[in-house]
Amino acid sequence: MKQTQLLANRLKEVLTEGKWVIGTNFKAQIENLNWKESTQKMHGLNTIADLTFHTSYYIAGVASVLEGGNLEIRDKYSFDYPPITSEQDWKNLVNKFCGDAERLIQLVENLPEEKLQQTFVDEKYGTYHRNIDVIIEHSYYHFGQVVLLRKMIKGTIED
Repeated sequence: MKQTQLLANRLKEVLTEGKWVIGTNFKAQIENLNWKESTQKMHGLNTIADLTFHTSYYIAGVASVLEGGNLEIRDKYSFDYPPITSEQDWKNLVNKFCGDAERLIQLVENLPEEKLQQTFVDEKYGTYHRNIDVIIEHSYYHFGQVVLLRKMIKGTIED
């Protein structure tokens, strides 16, 4: 199997389709929450909405580069998004996350194999392969936080 397909499969596993290890994925954890659950603060931690936007922000930034665009994402903006004040706001964010994830997966699947070892924008960022790996690791990190927050929230919100 090609490296690009292996990387795309790992992205699918964490972002949209995975059931391996803990039997879920990022999309499954966010799509059935309501907006109040997604914005509920727990112990001063980021909210699920915060983490969803943040993860989607980086996914979209890398996807843009894979489409031939510039690297325009900056850490200082990675939590800057309009407040979630309604169910529609939350659904829009979930849809953006899912769309960004699907777009990145497709781009990685179609990436020429030789591109993986080329420099990603600037030498200081390493290779395309490294940046795709970083997105996978970053997504798993925040996915784990979402799973824990969701468990805490579901234990404190009455139906």
